[in-house]
Amino acid sequence: MNNIKITGYGDDLTINGIRIGDLSPFEHEQIEKEKGGNNYHPLENVVVSSVFDDTTFIARKPDPEKIKKFLEFELIDGLCCYSAVNPGQLNKTIVDAIVSHLQMEKIPTVPRSIRHKYMSALLIAVTAFTEMDKMVPKVAGVEGPEMMFKIARRWAYEQKGVPEGKALTIVAENNFHGRSMFAISASTDPLSRKDFGPFLPGIIKVPYNNIPAIEQAITENAEFLSAVILEPIQGEAGVIVPSDDYLPAVKKLCEEHNVLFCLDEVQTGYCRTGANFAHQLWNAKPDLMSCGKAAGGGIIPVSYVAGRADLIDVLSPGSEGSTFGGYPLACIAAVYSIKVMIEENLAEMARIRGKRLLKHFADIQKEFPNKMKETRGKGLLTAFEMYKAPQLDGHQVSLKLLKKGVYAKETHKSIVRVAPSLTITEKNIDTIAEAIRDVIKEL
Repeated sequence: MNNIKITGYGDDLTINGIRIGDLSPFEHEQIEKEKGGNNYHPLENVVVSSVFDDTTFIARKPDPEKIKKFLEFELIDGLCCYSAVNPGQLNKTIVDAIVSHLQMEKIPTVPRSIRHKYMSALLIAVTAFTEMDKMVPKVAGVEGPEMMFKIARRWAYEQKGVPEGKALTIVAENNFHGRSMFAISASTDPLSRKDFGPFLPGIIKVPYNNIPAIEQAITENAEFLSAVILEPIQGEAGVIVPSDDYLPAVKKLCEEHNVLFCLDEVQTGYCRTGANFAHQLWNAKPDLMSCGKAAGGGIIPVSYVAGRADLIDVLSPGSEGSTFGGYPLACIAAVYSIKVMIEENLAEMARIRGKRLLKHFADIQKEFPNKMKETRGKGLLTAFEMYKAPQLDGHQVSLKLLKKGVYAKETHKSIVRVAPSLTITEKNIDTIAEAIRDVIKEL
């Protein structure tokens, strides 16, 4: 029998004599290296300890005097868990709903083999919010694109008449749909693919935001084509915003050739880009849409696929499922996350605050044109890109921003994404921008 002793809460949580609140940032790092997987590279010398307010952490860093194991400081969250915490950390409306449910109803988990009353609440709220016919709940964001891929293939065989085993799917280069086998089969990132093959067949990759390229791919493969799966804005690639005619053109091509138009809104949905969903910015409603991240209010993992009834209806019992997909507690979080998006007018907040942040970026670029190459974004999904020079290193920028009390993270070495909570104040927007300006100036 394992000899494990666990006591206490918070900093007093103690496991086999090790009090978690006594660990230094270095000790946390050593434990992760010794006992965890090497699949992430967190920023060095900082550990989040608690939440200060909806947009700010309390974090711990090494004490330069080495008198204490760590010092605590306020850290503005400029990444928002990659858009999972759009309504702000511990949004009161969502927290109150979850606490009330646990205290009053006491049904956190029910399997899909028996109905519970909150599934109806989830279905009503999500289909109204997405303006879709039906939805299927899942848990992790990566499950959304995976299910769109599966639904599209089954639809192609059963409805379109594609011969079994011949279905094709078009995706965009430099996409990020997660790290499932579909996602990495669709990926062009060598780091996500190395030593994981063989990959799923039948996936065609075309340049993003290139209408002639995707038109050629659709036209040449239309007979066997099940779907086009795209991100409305490519987030992981560095917040790549398409031209205004791109998504409408792809949608039209899909309609003309009987191909499903599918969008991955896991990161761009839930008001992040200044609309409830990014496709609404271009009036390009998809046939299927995957959502996640902020769908659970940043508190409980929630994801789903929403779409046309005839497409969702290709699923049959046993063909798709999820133990925790749509369990009662997740339904409560998802329903009240939608309530917050609407009642707190977070799409408009994202537009206003995003415009302010991008104006700051433009001013910084104008001041340092030899360092900052480009700025871009929609709403509060933003990024700035530096020139590819040794001193203009995105990881070093992220570390320098930490020292100034701002958390942001690089991607593709020279790009830094900034995507704070949609509830962020003007003051904190200005603080983030001033920190970025100071760091760029120092480079």
